Amino acid sequence: MPADPLSATFAALADPPRRAILARLVSGECSVSELAEPFDMSLPAVSKHLRVLERAGLIAQRRDAQWRRCRIDAAPLKKVADWTERYRHIWEARLDRLDSYLQHVKRKEKTRHGRRQLGK
Repeated sequence: MPADPLSATFAALADPPRRAILARLVSGECSVSELAEPFDMSLPAVSKHLRVLERAGLIAQRRDAQWRRCRIDAAPLKKVADWTERYRHIWEARLDRLDSYLQHVKRKEKTRHGRRQLGK
């Protein structure tokens, strides 16, 4: 696993089943068997995914009699959101330029289209 927390979080989020597990935990705490239900994988395979998520700090597990219960810990996700926020202005500027370009193309097309109709 990567040494820094942000890299560990991104590595954990890189796998679709782990993202699906987190999405399920947004609704509330679940047992490991409840988390494993929708997946076509063994319970040990799901447990490996849970260990990756736990090492990244994205989930916490606790014992409840014979059951292991998992809950989401959003703190690492906040760090990802903060990191990506630094780049928001770049994407917003690019999207604004794209919008301006598309508006320019539409105006140009409208002008061309209008001329063709006049010449008929």
